[in-house]
Amino acid sequence: MKLPPPFHPWPRTPAAARKLQAELAPRVRIAPLERWPRWIAGLDAAFSTDGSQIFGGVVLWDLQTRTVVEAHSVKRQVRFPYVPGLLSFREVPVLLAALRRLRRTPDLLLCDGQGLAHPRRFGLACHLGVLCDLPSIGCAKSRLCGQAEPPPPQRGAFTELKEDGQTIGAVLRTQTGIKPVYVSVGHRCDLNDAIAVVLACAFRYRLPEPTRLADQEVAQARRRDPNCVRAS
Repeated sequence: MKLPPPFHPWPRTPAAARKLQAELAPRVRIAPLERWPRWIAGLDAAFSTDGSQIFGGVVLWDLQTRTVVEAHSVKRQVRFPYVPGLLSFREVPVLLAALRRLRRTPDLLLCDGQGLAHPRRFGLACHLGVLCDLPSIGCAKSRLCGQAEPPPPQRGAFTELKEDGQTIGAVLRTQTGIKPVYVSVGHRCDLNDAIAVVLACAFRYRLPEPTRLADQEVAQARRRDPNCVRAS
């Protein structure tokens, strides 16, 4: 996959990263999907045992046939410290490297992380979507910010996630009686589309299939790496 050239340098400090998020947030476009996606790239990352290396994984998933088309993983040095709200500065570089290995350009990026449901409205899914100029959605396992009532127990039920009177995402029940996920717009889609895509992909488990499989891809990469083998 050929990516657009990067339009910003990678900051070295948390203060510079927060400033960049504030500058890039206005680039996020919230609009209905131009077309229903077929080729969905699920993205996830994991760290080595000592935290010095990061593994990025991408699984290109065919929503129509519910099959994996491609799967790739890459490893990079960690270049940015762990700071809540600045996850993208640790993960985006390695995820971009993984995306470059795809032979087919995806219709949509589905990220294990936040989109607009972020203190500066520019989470991982927003950052990747803006850099790649592709529709993107964040689907997180936990809440970073905002407040919401629990959704009803049945599959497909959701409540709005709000902060300062603004709807920033949805708490979505993907399986009846199972813990919900936190869905938010990343780029070039709206919340209704984001919910619909996540539900279409989460047809079997709590997590949508593309990110669930991307998690497995990076887990396998970690197991294969000699630096991640724990001493017995």
